[in-house]
Amino acid sequence: MSSGPVAPYTYTPLNLLKNGTVVNVCGVVKFFKPPYLSKGTDYCSVVTIVDQTNVKLTCTLFSRNYEDLPVIYKVGDIVCFRGLKIQVYKNELQGISHYGFASLTFDGALGSPAVRHTSSKSFNFTVLDHHMVEALRAWACTHVSASSTLLQLSDAQPMQYCDLTCQLLGKAQVDGASFLLKVWDGTMTKFPSWRVCIQDLAFEGDLGHILRLQNLVVDIVVYDNHVQTAKSLKIGSFLRIYSLHTKLQPINSESMTSLVRLEFHLHGGTSYGRGITVLPESNSDVDQLKRALESVDLTTIQPSNDTCQSENEDHCLTPSSSKSDLVSLYEVERCQQLCATTLTDHHYLEKTPLCAILKEKAPQQYRILAKLRSYEPKRLFQSVKLLCPKCHSLQEVPYEENVDKILQDAATKAPDSKLQDTSLYESEVWTTEGQGGRQVAVHFVKSDGVLPLSNECLILIEGGRLCEISKLSSIFHSVIPVKSGPEDLELLDIAAPFLIRGKVCHYGCKQCSNLKPIQNLSTIPNKRLWIPSSVAAVLGIVPLQYVFVMTFTFDDGTGVLDAYLKDSEKFFQIPASEVLTDDDLQRNLEKIMNVICPPGIKIDAYPWLECLIKSYNVTVGTEQRICYQIFDTMVAEDII
Repeated sequence: MSSGPVAPYTYTPLNLLKNGTVVNVCGVVKFFKPPYLSKGTDYCSVVTIVDQTNVKLTCTLFSRNYEDLPVIYKVGDIVCFRGLKIQVYKNELQGISHYGFASLTFDGALGSPAVRHTSSKSFNFTVLDHHMVEALRAWACTHVSASSTLLQLSDAQPMQYCDLTCQLLGKAQVDGASFLLKVWDGTMTKFPSWRVCIQDLAFEGDLGHILRLQNLVVDIVVYDNHVQTAKSLKIGSFLRIYSLHTKLQPINSESMTSLVRLEFHLHGGTSYGRGITVLPESNSDVDQLKRALESVDLTTIQPSNDTCQSENEDHCLTPSSSKSDLVSLYEVERCQQLCATTLTDHHYLEKTPLCAILKEKAPQQYRILAKLRSYEPKRLFQSVKLLCPKCHSLQEVPYEENVDKILQDAATKAPDSKLQDTSLYESEVWTTEGQGGRQVAVHFVKSDGVLPLSNECLILIEGGRLCEISKLSSIFHSVIPVKSGPEDLELLDIAAPFLIRGKVCHYGCKQCSNLKPIQNLSTIPNKRLWIPSSVAAVLGIVPLQYVFVMTFTFDDGTGVLDAYLKDSEKFFQIPASEVLTDDDLQRNLEKIMNVICPPGIKIDAYPWLECLIKSYNVTVGTEQRICYQIFDTMVAEDII
């Protein structure tokens, strides 16, 4: 039973949290997603915090009101949560918002004013709160790294994701799925900035002022769920844009030679904390930004060769000659996103170069950003294996010829008439023609004493060949190959499928299974579902899982590392159990691999893959080595 909230203003260290309790906690932000619309009318925010105990806690917070969720501006901010319920998720403690939940947020900079942002009017700031905040600020100075993604425009490099603090100078709707923001932070990019043609757009902002700032202004295009937020922004407001994507785009035009421009995009979705937040005037980063903007000497700014010099020309700041070029901007960008994978968990982990990982001992968990130099096996159907979840052994998927040979050998023994027509099933027997009088028995399993419809019926077959079983499996719900035993029907052979549903054959582990009588099927409560795991359990079988097993060779420019992929369906979002029998799924798998490891081009043009990998020790003979495995990663939905 959950306990009630702890005494007012008492904070629980993160290493003392217990499942089912409702607590108050205080910590330093390691990762966060700005509030976003998650479930219909509910907003969600994900925040990972750490305190002096060096324990991390990920909190998933929901609210009908956007304003009731924590107001967080950057990694390193201090948060105090009251009324946080602790529960277990994926074998780890997690915090979720509870009735009466409230939060306080403070700037994490040491010595900054104790200006607080609260989600509740009843959340009073006490002396204890002040002491907790100051203690965490002091501790974080030496134990929590500042956000490495918070950059100025002058530090922006192509093919990276960064957080930008800037002032909004202009905005315009590009099309239904994208929106333009013109911003600056007082610094100049190392590369000429890509411009969006605004000639036919309803532009809001002072174009004259933007022109005077010359190439200090950059264009950012935001997509999908961020468009509505962008529309509501006020000109002159100070923004923090999270997970901003930079890339180089070659520009070709009749009037100019090929140039390289730096593009800025805020992709749709909320992965990696993507979003836009308006910073208050009291924020310390806003004070710093204001000082930087005020110190800019416009007389020293030299106009770039490709920037228009008159106000009329400024209406069109790209070589694009028509709005039709912009209509396709959204679709083109979605096809050209450079990061082809997303993380499903552990977003708080910081990126680690491969050269550093190769020097570390195991076991460890890492977040990497690299390119897929190569992979094995090249013939993708060979990557599908069978895995035992108990003994962790791997084996090849049996060839149809081998399965048919097992069935053929079993067909030499005629079905036992004494084992037909029982309380569990009704039986039909026929003799084949031209095959030596082979007898085939089909036993139709009853549900509550009645034969179900064919699409809900499980059948047991004796003497059948693989081609016959395949035809029956397309008509009936499931098929189990069996043979007559001394006292009951028995499973045919552990090397043969214990259950066939449609085109998928389900196998059991020879080493771990301990076969039980077929009559045990009567103990399954719902005889219309015939779930493979339930059938396996009552028949004493440890079912093998279909998995993709591949070796990925990653290269991030600092080192090369081989990582093992062992996944049933999460990484590719394709079920390994069906890919061998479905031509469309095989084509999808080939398409994905051609995107993340394109054939026939240099590795510089490959997309980036952001992955989670874990290291572990393996002993081979007398030698011990470190291996790496991919986990909690999947290919981006855009490329599937």
